[in-house]
Amino acid sequence: MIKVPRFMCMIALTSAVMAGGLSQSSFAKTGNTEPKATYKFHSDPLLYLPPPPAAGSLQQAHDDQVFQTTRQLKGGPRWALATQDADTRLAAILNDYACAAGIKLEPGKLPLLAGVLKRALHTEYDDIGVTKNNWNRKRPFVGNDSPICTEKDREGLGKQGSYPSGHTTMGWTVALILAELMPDHAGSILQRGQIYGSSRIVCGAHWVSDVQAGYILASGEVAALHGDERFRHDLELAKKELDKARSSAGAPDDLQCKIEQAGR
Repeated sequence: MIKVPRFMCMIALTSAVMAGGLSQSSFAKTGNTEPKATYKFHSDPLLYLPPPPAAGSLQQAHDDQVFQTTRQLKGGPRWALATQDADTRLAAILNDYACAAGIKLEPGKLPLLAGVLKRALHTEYDDIGVTKNNWNRKRPFVGNDSPICTEKDREGLGKQGSYPSGHTTMGWTVALILAELMPDHAGSILQRGQIYGSSRIVCGAHWVSDVQAGYILASGEVAALHGDERFRHDLELAKKELDKARSSAGAPDDLQCKIEQAGR
């Protein structure tokens, strides 16, 4: 597992009490085509996100080193997990958190949970796009033939800004909301969220600093969402739904959990 510096994780956790961007259309292409209902409040990430590392800086050198090192993971269990985590359909993201939550998380059987997550993610899309377009950072694989875990997406990803990681922002947003709804599983859910973000590094789609910024952005977004009465109301309903479903939702797929464990 790629280690994200502890201080970055702590910043993200504390904040939660975050034509070249991950636009609404790019999310729709992954299968989420519902109306883009949003909440009232969102953050302004350009006020609090630091800029990406400058060329020639020590941080950029670290990004370069980690990218090169993680290319050696191709074909292994961690690479397989990173490939799985690249799917941003809501059903796929929830399935990624099922083992950590201890129950199956199926949108069709948990419509209130699915609803609050969809609306929360739709709320933050514009902010993801704004930040990506503001810095328009090139992806680590652009200009070279280094492997990435989703080769079919190479051309499209190469046209999108790399900073911050949109996948990480989405994954950490889901992790923060699930952790709030299932506090007895918060540790394992947040651990899975960290792994979900690290998958973008393993995949080769993002630099380490892109992923770190994604954690911060998601934390800022979720913190702002709590200012919306509708969001708080929806959270309450989703929690009741989840609590009721725990006895009947069934255990997560054992093979899936073994794949995750191997990938860690």
